[in-house]
Amino acid sequence: MNREQCRGPQRVDRREVLRTGLVGFSGLTLPGLYHSRAQAAAAGAPDDKKTAIILVWLRGGCSHLDTWDPKPGSTDAYRSPYHPISTSVPGTQLTELLPRMASIADKYNILRSIAHNAGGHPAGSLRVLSGDPARADKPKPFYPDWMTVANFLRSDSPKALPNYVAINPVDRYDAFQIAGPGFLGPSYEAFRVTGDPSKPKFSVPNIGSKESELARLTRRSSLRVSFDRLRRDIDQTGLMQAVDDFESQAISLLTSPKAQEAFDLGNEPAALRDRYGRNQWGQQCLLARRLVEAGVDIVTTEFDGPLCGRVANWDDHAVNHHVFEALAWRAPFFDQAISGLIEDVYNRGLDRRVMVVITGEFGRTPRISNQPSSGPGKASRPKGTRQPGRDHWPRANSMVFAGGGMETGQVIGATDRRGEDPIKRRVSPYDFLATLYHHLGVDTRHTALTSFAGRTVPVLSSASRMKGTPVPELTSRT
Repeated sequence: MNREQCRGPQRVDRREVLRTGLVGFSGLTLPGLYHSRAQAAAAGAPDDKKTAIILVWLRGGCSHLDTWDPKPGSTDAYRSPYHPISTSVPGTQLTELLPRMASIADKYNILRSIAHNAGGHPAGSLRVLSGDPARADKPKPFYPDWMTVANFLRSDSPKALPNYVAINPVDRYDAFQIAGPGFLGPSYEAFRVTGDPSKPKFSVPNIGSKESELARLTRRSSLRVSFDRLRRDIDQTGLMQAVDDFESQAISLLTSPKAQEAFDLGNEPAALRDRYGRNQWGQQCLLARRLVEAGVDIVTTEFDGPLCGRVANWDDHAVNHHVFEALAWRAPFFDQAISGLIEDVYNRGLDRRVMVVITGEFGRTPRISNQPSSGPGKASRPKGTRQPGRDHWPRANSMVFAGGGMETGQVIGATDRRGEDPIKRRVSPYDFLATLYHHLGVDTRHTALTSFAGRTVPVLSSASRMKGTPVPELTSRT
């Protein structure tokens, strides 16, 4: 097995044994993760080039027309009520909802021409995050998302922090699983961080455990080992010894001072915490910056919940939200958090190594619909009251990219006068994924995985054999 053909886990039963072994003492899957990492390293996985990505995911799909791609010349049936404003880049405009982002437009690029044809939340999410070609929604992914592929390809000997951390994880939309390891299996899932980091009592369970807790975990691990002694005696593969080794490494991470330091927002100056915003989104972004600076390769964070409005996401159908009131409600939190993150990445000299990406699964319909509200709440009128909304629109969307060593201050691509379709530099989700992999040093043309069925699956290829090309403007200048 060589560098061009990185293979996944070999047998389902091995993964299940590893998973079961750890659940007995802590409920996480780190030993299985470490075991699989060691296998991947032995197989010749690519070297870690220290590059990293932070993904800010807007679950439900943000309206590109009311944020990144204003169309003031549209008719009333299409036009946003929010006026365009100038930015720090001459000729580039955003809407008035994003004054902080307008002031630092020289530090990021806007891609205005991303488009696909998967119109449901699950299908659209899977298309953007994993390259799944299916247009219909499916309950869970088959193809692994780019985050877990990167985790697998960058697997190496255990270190103080995981390769991949999900803060308010990108994982589900209602009953559908919109991201995950697919055929790579659970060993490559993210280290999950849940809860609101802006709360005074926020903590990450089992990180920086006290000595008494370490002793308890060790006793439980030793007890399990005693029950496994008979199986070890007859084990001819060394698997049981591997479980012991990787379990010990998992305990080491759970009690690591470096991990405790990285997850502790209390170590940040109060003024910087204020700059990000003393709310869930702001502190999620600050934690993401701390983690990549400490050595985590992939950090994802989802913007949803109460800061979005009544239905807790960006799915601004008229039945859910008054789309313009919803955007006005969430915009100050959003604008402050992501501008704070981008500024901080540059101020700390992380901009060549760390790429920041802001996107959701698709844009919103240029034509405004008016329908009765399904219920009152933040950004929604009383039930039965007609209010404006925008529906799903995969035919056009905007994404934002910062850092990554790229030349910034650019607008890439363009949509027509209504924002319905790209008319310049149409970019596919496959190109988007190729761009992310390129930053992480993954050669998508010559890297493949092996599914449980033994089928070779190129990293950036699907059942339809579609492949992407990195967007040149979004790649490093060197």
